[in-house]
Amino acid sequence: MFIDYTRIKVKAGDGGNGAITFRREKYVDNGGPDGGDGGKGGDIYFKVDPGKNTLLDFRYAKRIVSENGENGTNKNCTGKSAEDVYVSVPKGTVVKDLEKNKIIADLSHDDDVFLVAKGGKGGKGNQHFANSVRQAPKFAEMGEEGDERELELELKMLADVGLVGYPNVGKSTIISSLSSAKPKIANYHFTTLEPSLGVVKSKDGSTFIMADIPGIIEGASEGVGLGIKFLRHIERTRLLLHVVDISGSEERDPIDDYHTINRELKKFSDKLTAKKQIVVANKVDVLQDEKNLQKLKEICKKDKVEIIEISAVTQQNLDKLVEVVSKTLKEIPKEEIIFVEDLYEEITLDEDIYKIEKIQDGFKVSGKALERLMKRVNMYDIESRQYMQRTLIKMGIIKDLRERGIKDKDTVDIVGYKFEYEE
Repeated sequence: MFIDYTRIKVKAGDGGNGAITFRREKYVDNGGPDGGDGGKGGDIYFKVDPGKNTLLDFRYAKRIVSENGENGTNKNCTGKSAEDVYVSVPKGTVVKDLEKNKIIADLSHDDDVFLVAKGGKGGKGNQHFANSVRQAPKFAEMGEEGDERELELELKMLADVGLVGYPNVGKSTIISSLSSAKPKIANYHFTTLEPSLGVVKSKDGSTFIMADIPGIIEGASEGVGLGIKFLRHIERTRLLLHVVDISGSEERDPIDDYHTINRELKKFSDKLTAKKQIVVANKVDVLQDEKNLQKLKEICKKDKVEIIEISAVTQQNLDKLVEVVSKTLKEIPKEEIIFVEDLYEEITLDEDIYKIEKIQDGFKVSGKALERLMKRVNMYDIESRQYMQRTLIKMGIIKDLRERGIKDKDTVDIVGYKFEYEE
């Protein structure tokens, strides 16, 4: 079964909590803090597996989870970090973060590895918070939560040449004649249900990958039939072979077919319209009326598109087709067509990255650095809350609030946590 689109959820492991412990040694009075740090939660990576060619595994595993880090212990012992999880995906997998609505990975090379969910950092033990004034801190940091996100996975075929055209125009016969690909071929009016890839070798020894894209019909760009599902695959090809049944054996007008397919390509994506195209007039062995062929030649001349007459069944002119395609591909540079955005921004608590907004009963403060801070704070522990306040002062937030006119008893909303301001 060929599965090329799915949605899954991933949850990286949470970091372990820092420990709140003190030394208990014989003959040592008031032993100091020795709480160890929590271990890091496990990351989740996607790794290309050249042996895979489908996303079928994700049809039954809709949620991928890594282990949490262990809590810190006494004697300054750090909790054990969790093992990272590596998930195999086929080459050509495009990963989209649904919440951010952006593409975050294009796994198109054999050695590609991508971090899709980062495990939480372990919290610091109370040993880190001792100083000359506070010699016995009774608080520690909580471990950070691991990333949790919903992802859309899409497998786009990596082919140099894409065969496009109506169902039953001979695309499957062409690819089976030129390569070792063996798609199901029959004289039926229904389209191929799965794309096929084949490696074609030219006389000069060069090779290229050809994809038989299942038949496109009118309205495909709007979701009619299997249209959008397979129009996506064509975006990665460098050259389009537009196959037309010039004999009209399906009782359709070949000229109408040519215009209809081009309209659907244009409606779906401007990238498809801009791609180099060669028209392949197939089934010339059963051509009864030369008028359609001459008319198509005139249209191609006007559109500045090369046309090649072939018969896939009798293999007439297939050598010429391979030669022309091979020569054309050498003139078309390979390019990355997927724009990938950064998934992670490096943010530390020392950076002044925050936003203050006036709300009805006070102020709202937001920012990535604050989100990380609040995940480390234990709101049920007074010393942990004091640590939070010192950090807010260090970041300049308290000063900024005062300059904006905050008053006693005003509400301060810090990334969802609400406090009452007191001078």
